[in-house]
Amino acid sequence: MSLVLDVPVIPRAEWSTRAAAHAERADSLTAAHRTRAARGEKHPVEDFLFTYYSYKPAILRRWHPGPDVVLADADERTTWRWYRSTAEGVAVDAAAFRRDRGSLYRGVVGLLRATAARPAQFGCFGLHEWAMAYRTADVRHAVPLRLGTDGTDAVVEAHDLKCTHYDAFRFFTPDAVPRNRAHLSRETQVTVEQPGCLHAGMDVYKWAVKLGPLVPGHLLLDAFELARDIRTLDMEASPYDLADWGYSPVAIETPEGKAQYVARQRALSERSQKLRTALLAAVTEAGDTPGRADFLRPDSV
Repeated sequence: MSLVLDVPVIPRAEWSTRAAAHAERADSLTAAHRTRAARGEKHPVEDFLFTYYSYKPAILRRWHPGPDVVLADADERTTWRWYRSTAEGVAVDAAAFRRDRGSLYRGVVGLLRATAARPAQFGCFGLHEWAMAYRTADVRHAVPLRLGTDGTDAVVEAHDLKCTHYDAFRFFTPDAVPRNRAHLSRETQVTVEQPGCLHAGMDVYKWAVKLGPLVPGHLLLDAFELARDIRTLDMEASPYDLADWGYSPVAIETPEGKAQYVARQRALSERSQKLRTALLAAVTEAGDTPGRADFLRPDSV
């Protein structure tokens, strides 16, 4: 079906150059991981974005222009899902995506809007990773604990746990769960998610992937870079000793470490808020309404 759209038309020479530059940037961002994977090697910090989210590097390479843009002479994209032919070329079929992925689309938009609208909280000091190692020998990473088991437990017991992110909270040890200020659940995620949370910022990458061709390529890669930088602070402030991997600890058990953590957390939160705003502007249309939280079922994270 050929449709006439009053939108910019990008010549093939221009959009193919953009797509190639995008793929080159994506390859640069994933090069180290791909090399390790080929050798069967693992990295406790950098591989997280590929294992926890389970998105392959190839996903990052595929460039989308986003809605309201027509690609001239792009017949090869007529076979891509959620693209359509127009009188001038090929464009993302945003309406089809919203129709086919309605619950997911409305849920993601609702969560992004709700998170962006809340004031950021900066008093957690990254203690979620400590709570995951509290009173257990079965820690999540094959890396020594910087303060040992007893020292790690002592840090948890000396602090008020204020985690607001369910997908961190669900990995707390049984003894750590009742120590958190609030009992979190999947059903309440949309009502408590807040932009100061590192994991909420990291999840912007997940939502960008899930929104598929609605997300312009540069926003997808910006979200990945943000998630990578957040993961770095996440682990530097964790109880793990990562000196052998080239990371210096952010000793959140000290006043100096807390100040360092909050300063970096604020900067990352500002980046995540800008990305949420940009994502919402790119993918939504007037009249969009938030959806239920049932799209956040465990197998969707």
